[in-house]
Formats: sequence, structure tokens, C-alpha cells
Amino acid sequence: MRAAVLREIGKPLEIETVDDPKPGPGEMIVRVRGSGICGSDLHWAQLGMAVKPGQILGHEFSGDVVEVGRDVGDRFRVGDRVCSIPFIGCGHCRACLAGDVTTCDTALATGLQAPGAYAEFVKVGAAEALHLPEAVNHRQGALVEPLAVGLHAVGQARPDPGARVLLIGAGPIGLAVSLWSRFFGASAVVVSERSSGRRDLAGRFGATDVIDPTAEEVLPAFEAKTGGPPDLIYECVGVPGLLQECLGMAPRRTRVVVVGVCMEPDTIFPFVAMAKEITVQFVIAYEKRDFELAIAMIDQGRVASHEMITDVVGFDDFSEAFEALKRPTTQCKVILEP
Repeated sequence: MRAAVLREIGKPLEIETVDDPKPGPGEMIVRVRGSGICGSDLHWAQLGMAVKPGQILGHEFSGDVVEVGRDVGDRFRVGDRVCSIPFIGCGHCRACLAGDVTTCDTALATGLQAPGAYAEFVKVGAAEALHLPEAVNHRQGALVEPLAVGLHAVGQARPDPGARVLLIGAGPIGLAVSLWSRFFGASAVVVSERSSGRRDLAGRFGATDVIDPTAEEVLPAFEAKTGGPPDLIYECVGVPGLLQECLGMAPRRTRVVVVGVCMEPDTIFPFVAMAKEITVQFVIAYEKRDFELAIAMIDQGRVASHEMITDVVGFDDFSEAFEALKRPTTQCKVILEP
């Protein structure tokens, strides 16, 4: 099969022919129909953390089942349209049975420890796969994973109804957090984003207003737009220094929820948070129920996830598109269709 392979850290992905994957007893092989470029993949390819040369990245995907392992039973059949949590767990520990495979002690992360979905085929665990309804197309199916990240973040933060929310960053995860914040009752969701293109997208994903941080101070602008300070701040970028900025902006006894994945050492001034008794919460990943709800909301037409997609490419243009996302861009979600 063809795949985009990370041969050297910091260098462009190489399109190669590699061996097709084979399913284990409780696994399946999926023909990839759509695979999204995630900021985490960009970090791993650039910095080399958690990934080794020779890896196939990609963990946001959907496709069609083409082969099932002997123990899958009648849960899935060849031809089924699916997406999947990008982990393959043991299938029998308490975490796996509860739908929390990311905390399984032996789980392999797709695109990190196991080959990922920047390929024609990818191996998934049957326990982690989910059927896609007919109304959910493959491009939307590839967006279920980032939508689940945002849903999990909002679920863990448990904002009060009517909360005023400040959201830093309108990449795919920021847009997902914005969407679910409004979905679950925030009265105001103001998104701070440098890219004009992404600011425009924010309004389609629940944002009640936007701020250009290069043109105005974020906190005064937020207060002018909402009539008061934020009750909750989400950091959805993941670059050094931004957490400290959020602590500086946060009012007394509020919360800062860190969703952006920072892959470099960072420094904060703890007394700033202590003096204001700020609660700092880190979140990552999701549970199976987050995937299930995201799929259901797309199916019912209550989530316009497809508007997140700004480009669709094949293998011929994929490496160039991947490199372009490492720099400031107007792109949001780029989908590979192998």
C-alpha cells in the first residue's frame, strides 16, 4: 500500500510503498477514506517526541472495513463504514470495558506505537471502532476524533450554565471546544485567534465574538464584548508562554483549562495563579462515549463539522500540505483522501 512515512525528524514526509497491515484476532483492517492532519502530528514530526523515524502518522480517520480478525464475530462486516478511537487496547481490562481505552496499560496509540492512517489501509481494534450512520460521510467521519477531543475538554471542565468563556486559538480543537461550549449553554464564547481565516470560521462553530490579539488586548476586549470578565479560559494552542498569559488574564477564582498540546518545556510563575486562587486543569483525549455523542450530533445535523475542512488532498500533494501547516496558515483542517 501507499503511505506517508516519517523517515527523518523535521523533514517532509515521504510517500512510499509499504507492507499492508494484517489483523490480529480482535482487529480489523480499514481502507482509509479520509484522514485529518492534526497539530499533534505536526509537533511529533517536527520535534520527534513520542515517535520514531519510520513511523506512519495519522489518527483522525474513517473508512471501510476490508478484513476482520477471527474474534470480531458479527459486530462488523466487510464493507461497514467506520471511524475508530486511535488506540488498540487489550479489550478486557476495566478501562477497555468502560470505553476508556486511552488509560489501558497495554494500549497502542495509532500513529505513534502502531502504524497510522496516512496510508491506504490502517489496522484498528474492533472494540474501539464505531459504525458511521448513512448520513455521516467519510470526511465528517474523519472529524469525529477532534470533535471528541473538544467534547471531552468541555465535559471535564463542567462549565456553569450561562458561563462567559474565553477561548485561545481557533484551530480544529479550539473550534470543537467553542462548538461544545455553546452547545452546553455558555452565554458567551469569545475566541482569540491571530489568523483572520480562522477567526471567520469561529463564528460558524459557536463563537459569539472574536478577538484579533495582534490588534487589541485580549482581556479588555473580552470584557467590552461580554460585559464582564471570563468565568473560564480554554488554552487551545499549546505553545510555550501561553499558559502564563492565560494565568495573567484569569480573574480571581476562575479556571484555566489546558487543551493545547505543548511539546516543549514551558515556564510559569506559580504565585500569579496562587494569588488569584486559579484552578488549572489539564485535559487530553476522550472516552468512547465522546465519539458516540459526536457521531450522533453529526448524524442529526446538529453539528456542522464539515465547515472545519478547508482543503482535501491526495498523496501527490499531501507532504507539501503537511509541511505548510507547520507555519502560520489560513488552513484549518486538511483531509487526506488516499
